[in-house]
Amino acid sequence: MSEEPRRIRIGIDTGGTFTDVVAFDEETGTLTTTKTPSTPSNPADGFINGVAKVLEMLGASGQDLVAVSHGTTVATNQLLEGKIGTLGFITTEGYDFVLEIARQAVPDGYGNSYFWVKPERIVRADMVKTVGGRMDFEGNEVRPLDEEQVREVARWFRERGVDTLGVNLLHAYANPSHEQRVREILAEEHPDAILSLSSEVLREYREYERSMTTLVDAAVKPKVSRYVTSIHDRLDQFLQSDGAVGHGKIPFYIMKSNGGVLSADEVVHQPITTVLSGPAAGALGAGLIAQEAGFGKVLTCDGGGTSTDVTVVLDGEPALTTEGNVGSYPSKIPMIDVVTVGAGGGSIAWTTPEGQLKVGPHSAGADPGPLCYGKGGQDPTITDAHVMLGRIPPHLLGGEIPLDAEAARSGVKDLANRLGLSPEHAATGILEISAWNQANALRQISVKRGLDVRDFMLATFGGSGSLLACRLVDILGLQGVVVPQNPGNVSAFGLLTVDVKNDYVQTNVAKDAALDLDQIARVYDDLADKAREALAKEGFADQQQHFQRSADLRYFGQAFEVRVPTPDGDITREWADRVADAFHDEHKALYGYDFRDDAMQQVEWVNLRVSGIGPIKRPDLAPIESSTGAQPLVERAQRSIRSVTFDADTGPVDTPVLWRDDLRAGDEFTGPVIVEEFGSTVPIHPGFSVRVDKNGNLIITKEGKEAAQ
Repeated sequence: MSEEPRRIRIGIDTGGTFTDVVAFDEETGTLTTTKTPSTPSNPADGFINGVAKVLEMLGASGQDLVAVSHGTTVATNQLLEGKIGTLGFITTEGYDFVLEIARQAVPDGYGNSYFWVKPERIVRADMVKTVGGRMDFEGNEVRPLDEEQVREVARWFRERGVDTLGVNLLHAYANPSHEQRVREILAEEHPDAILSLSSEVLREYREYERSMTTLVDAAVKPKVSRYVTSIHDRLDQFLQSDGAVGHGKIPFYIMKSNGGVLSADEVVHQPITTVLSGPAAGALGAGLIAQEAGFGKVLTCDGGGTSTDVTVVLDGEPALTTEGNVGSYPSKIPMIDVVTVGAGGGSIAWTTPEGQLKVGPHSAGADPGPLCYGKGGQDPTITDAHVMLGRIPPHLLGGEIPLDAEAARSGVKDLANRLGLSPEHAATGILEISAWNQANALRQISVKRGLDVRDFMLATFGGSGSLLACRLVDILGLQGVVVPQNPGNVSAFGLLTVDVKNDYVQTNVAKDAALDLDQIARVYDDLADKAREALAKEGFADQQQHFQRSADLRYFGQAFEVRVPTPDGDITREWADRVADAFHDEHKALYGYDFRDDAMQQVEWVNLRVSGIGPIKRPDLAPIESSTGAQPLVERAQRSIRSVTFDADTGPVDTPVLWRDDLRAGDEFTGPVIVEEFGSTVPIHPGFSVRVDKNGNLIITKEGKEAAQ
């Protein structure tokens, strides 16, 4: 009798330099981690290599896989690089220039008008076509759709080979029937067209934001669809190699920007939901780990090869926003509130014509990479500075990838000569600029939410996320730092902790005093029905499904809203008053004031939202062995002593190097010390102390200061 297949779930996060892999055995509860080099020319190759490597490590086969979850940057990179291609846009007659008019605002205020360069339109002006017909804001038809004009527009795009189209008709959020008819006509006249409808992408008011979000969805749909389909097909080859042809497909999920996952079959229909796929997984994983460690207020810092992503996590839940941008393109979808700064391991150090030192945002990437990679890099990077100062070893991945320390030193020395500095001062200067760039991003993500950065712990992860942890504590006055085990794989781990999640929204503008409670109930029921249908397609039975309701509210006359959760249960006047009270509280927390007691300032409801959640089994964080009764720390964990420069004026100091796998719960030590493991390095500066907790996290604090729980 053949053995029953194992139940293994795999999370894979593709970064610029490495593809991180975490496998979870549901039967034993064990986690297995590894890395493979990323393949920028075709990220799918690195993905498949990672699956093959971890299956070999586990002695498992494709039949043992119950799910594979993936955090992808395909959509993100396409938007950041501006590789949009030719798009067509169909909108209501008279709204030709909705994209050009936009919001008539300048980023960072009008004082920036002189320096700001307006980004190129996502759609050329000559590729915008209008059609007759009109709905009002309540969804009533003012003028019927001009179907003949729609046919003419469809033929016009077809004749010019424009196959990717976005459709946004005025007030389609209130009544999508005109947009749906446009789709039917396009299917007849231009059957090869790839289409995105605003009423399906974002059923929410504000024409400019809805137009842009729809067009972003259309722009990334071809590439995301090809990528996801290709990986899914190649995944199924693991079944075929096991002689299981015809035994179904390996379940494949993609991380969404909102902190949930969605099956690959559904993601191809809503690719815009993946624009922050990678950063979202890391924030969730780090938030869960920090919460298990006893810290409810956490800032996460995900340091990669190209950039660093930071976000706020309160009680294990990352902050969400619908006001996000990817590159220069606003995308009004629920996404984890992430700030990205060009300060990764590959960020290039350079000098201005005036002789000033700058770091980033340009990156050496994975190929050719930093000078120390020995692949033809020409400029010193943050990684080269760390190597030269001895803060990271002359190799990566536990010795699998050797580094050229001399090349790093030579590159930094050339830069130092141009600056008139010693190589050590130039290297520490590079790292100081990088630390301040990260600190400013952390301030931004916390202060804009009305939070005091000094109340927070910092959770660092990613390949380079922990290298400047101690310096960030000094700059920001943080409580301390949590460094998880295998920090380079936290994003991949996060993919195994998230539920299937779909978000649905409907604009329903009404003043609180005149609220139609029956209408509110009908909208929530309609949104819940859509979420229930989507979860059923994902294989979740009714009793497994969970729903979360929320609403966007504002004071009448404001141009922005504040989102608050809405209670379960019957929708009554008392229910609405509880929501309004929650809005007053949240408004005061964010902006420092509220109008709770001012009868002249009316509360207005704007958008109603429902999230449908299909829960998955999360891996438990297994405790590590206790240091009680173990060998002394130095005998057990110290691997070497290395000359490391923490301060250029002080010079190099002999620093113990500890191997993290040999640390035990309860271990305590003080800097200077270097903690190394397979995928990352943590420099502990003089004046800092470290405690290893029960789950193997490094809890770093200033000497004499205890981290607040």
